[in-house]
Amino acid sequence: MATAAPTTAERIRSACARGGGAMLAVEGIEPVASPVHHLLDDGSFAITVPATGPVSSLLISSGSAGVQAVLELTDYAPLPLREPVRSLVWVRGRLQQVPTETVAPLLDLIATQDPNPALLQVNTGPETADDSYALLRLEIESVVVADSTGAESVALGALLQARPDPFCTMESCWLQHMEAAHRDVVERLATRLPMALRQGRVRPLGLDRYGVQLRIENADGDHDVRLPFAKPVDDVTGLNQAIRILMGCPFLNGLRARRV
Repeated sequence: MATAAPTTAERIRSACARGGGAMLAVEGIEPVASPVHHLLDDGSFAITVPATGPVSSLLISSGSAGVQAVLELTDYAPLPLREPVRSLVWVRGRLQQVPTETVAPLLDLIATQDPNPALLQVNTGPETADDSYALLRLEIESVVVADSTGAESVALGALLQARPDPFCTMESCWLQHMEAAHRDVVERLATRLPMALRQGRVRPLGLDRYGVQLRIENADGDHDVRLPFAKPVDDVTGLNQAIRILMGCPFLNGLRARRV
């Protein structure tokens, strides 16, 4: 049978790759935004915080002991929904400074996989500008994800083995375009829903190699439904074909009418 949905670890990796909102919480300090949050192959997160902020100051005073911290990643829907948060990921661990001599090589490593413009603001020398960021490392102790179905912990090994969905960085643009210019596609997909759910407002919620997610907003609340593809897809051609099959289009597999 075809896999109907990404694993929890794959969903987390996709949320990281999309680069959504991330906040770092340290006890006794107001949470701060972290524009860079990159999972490294050694099982730690490289994150950034303001170089002159309280988190950086606390780490300097803590020395090699570091401090306990929680990184919260928020996966937002790409459309203005009533409930825009699709999932939350909490990464708990020990926060450490990155030695000055290894900051630049680590930035280069991150940039090869995630060319985030915020990397250019990371302080790489002894001088610290007011608008610069410090590069830190969060040694992972636990990972928990929560969504509308509940909460689940994920083993670090599974997280490292998983890969982001091949369409995760394009998902937002595609769903926004579908909502704005191709409501006919959404309406065709909605015909696959149970009759009881067709009365509400149907919105595209998610898209990945395993299927399409729809959000139905109606008077009694929100309902999320996944429409799985017949098989996982890996490229744009396969994705287009899979969506056409879900829509019930003729000539589903590229076949053409037989000439007589």
